[in-house]
Amino acid sequence: MTDQSSQTPAESKPTGIAVIQSYLKTLDASPGVYRMLDAKGAVLYVGKARNLKARVSNYARPAGHSPRIWRMIQATASMMFLTTRTETEALLLEQNLIKQLKPRYNVLLRDDKSFPNILVAKDHSFPQIKKHRGAKKEKGAYYGPFASAGAVNRTLNQLQKVFLLRNCTDATFDSRTRPCLLYQIKRCSAPCVGYIDEEGYGALVSDAERFLQGKSTKVQAELADEMQKASDAMEFERAAALRDRIRALTQVQSSQGINPRGVAEADVIALHMESGQACVQVFFIRANQNWGNRDYYPRLGGTESAAEVLQAFIGQFYDNKEPPRQLILSDDIEDSDLMAEALAEKAGRKVEILVPQRGEKQELVAGALRNARESLARKMSETATQARLLTGIAESFGLDSAPQRIEVYDNSHIQGTNAVGAMIVAGPEGLMKNQYRKFNIKGDDLTPGDDFGMMKEVLTRRFKRLLKEDPDRERGMWPDLLLIDGGAGQVSAVHSIMAEMGVEDIAMVGVAKGVDRDAGKEEFHRIGTRPFALRHNDPVLYFVQRLRDEAHRFAIGTHRAKRAKSQMANPLDEVPGVGATRKRALLAHFGSAKAVSRANLSDLKAVDGISGQLAEAIYDFFHEKS
Repeated sequence: MTDQSSQTPAESKPTGIAVIQSYLKTLDASPGVYRMLDAKGAVLYVGKARNLKARVSNYARPAGHSPRIWRMIQATASMMFLTTRTETEALLLEQNLIKQLKPRYNVLLRDDKSFPNILVAKDHSFPQIKKHRGAKKEKGAYYGPFASAGAVNRTLNQLQKVFLLRNCTDATFDSRTRPCLLYQIKRCSAPCVGYIDEEGYGALVSDAERFLQGKSTKVQAELADEMQKASDAMEFERAAALRDRIRALTQVQSSQGINPRGVAEADVIALHMESGQACVQVFFIRANQNWGNRDYYPRLGGTESAAEVLQAFIGQFYDNKEPPRQLILSDDIEDSDLMAEALAEKAGRKVEILVPQRGEKQELVAGALRNARESLARKMSETATQARLLTGIAESFGLDSAPQRIEVYDNSHIQGTNAVGAMIVAGPEGLMKNQYRKFNIKGDDLTPGDDFGMMKEVLTRRFKRLLKEDPDRERGMWPDLLLIDGGAGQVSAVHSIMAEMGVEDIAMVGVAKGVDRDAGKEEFHRIGTRPFALRHNDPVLYFVQRLRDEAHRFAIGTHRAKRAKSQMANPLDEVPGVGATRKRALLAHFGSAKAVSRANLSDLKAVDGISGQLAEAIYDFFHEKS
């Protein structure tokens, strides 16, 4: 890969076609990736090319461009080039750069999160079945991806009914002396107390894995055969238990909806475009089962073709995910052979891209397309409603225009302990949950319960970072409106905090509980104006209440999570050299962390797995600490 970067720092440089033409002399027919930059060095567009010179020469033509592309050309002040050995390498590099740089004129995939899997852990003689998200580092068998955590939870819930596998942690398993509630409601076979042996439990695990591999019919037939044998032997209680498991398995199969017979492993991807917006619907088919669907709304420029949008989506979507053996698409994409080759290189096996015209695969696409069309209609309706609310916010609070980003702040603590700050964000598309932020209050000099001091710390950290990372306010991260939970005093205090940082042009409104602190009687406070209220049935009032309540919910949830973590913390976790195995040995020997902290050196050395050197380290840790 060769870097042919050509960029100069002068902001007074010319822009447009003349700039692009100046690069043609040094370009050749190599494949590669190009970047178009504006006068400030911000990336406008990232593209790939089989032939860099041919592709760039297209931009140097004075006619034949869409309005969007023409605006991009006119703003281009410099370009950067990376030549690659192959076209596939160029495609992969292009998608990596788009996700990293988020250029203004590229189609961008938003809300690109990892997907959960089901993990059958194999690091224990009685394997645990659980939800897993992230890197696949644990030993065991992974099944997925599932479209959402809800889809995994539903499947796990049904699998517990059918196969009676444990979902408790190893620590809980080892500490049980009697069956838990899950055994009582017939969701677990209670291996923790020996109600089933290792061989019998292993058979249940094997059946569960066969089901997740798409062999549910065979499992069901075997259960039915066992039930008949138990009935013939007059083991009616066992026969009834097997009957209940068969019913649960039937329920799982019926709740999965579409279960294609001829598609073992595929993602069905359908695109619907309307009024400059797009929705991409993805159905996950694994082991001939539907494991859920999810919709995406890529950011468009307004003039892209379906092929362009779908290709950009696929490239970015599979940048950090393993592609299945088949992609079943609603529309053709440009360079489908190149995309299939790139995905195959990533997966280490063949990946097939199909656009079916008939048969079962076409029916799957039609269903996904119908979902995409309906989802986009709902999204557009919600966006229109949100636009009216933001316009109402501007009119009610005297803003120059409808805010594009509203930030709401709240604190949560109990008598100053486990104090956290929280920020939620709303915009034209509603709540922007990927923009929410948590702040662990670090101020050691704060008086417990000092809400003003906590708010000062949160706002200072937030806006100092913005001033450092986006001083020109070009990345859309600066708020147009701050909502403060409080009255005139809180608003004045926040205004002073912002003024200290030199940020005085952001509108802020205090939301104070009104008479009797009843919802619906709120008073609003702005610097330099008298308090005012909105009509009790004003949609803007309901909207502000929802934002305030969401901030409160997020802050309380963050505080509870922090408090729970601190309560569950074990002093042994802080001792250098003491991992999970040695911690279990110490707790098994002494009974508690407190007893470990009081133990003398000779007792510590007597614990299995604890060397003399480590015993001294544990002893020194607790005695120096005390």
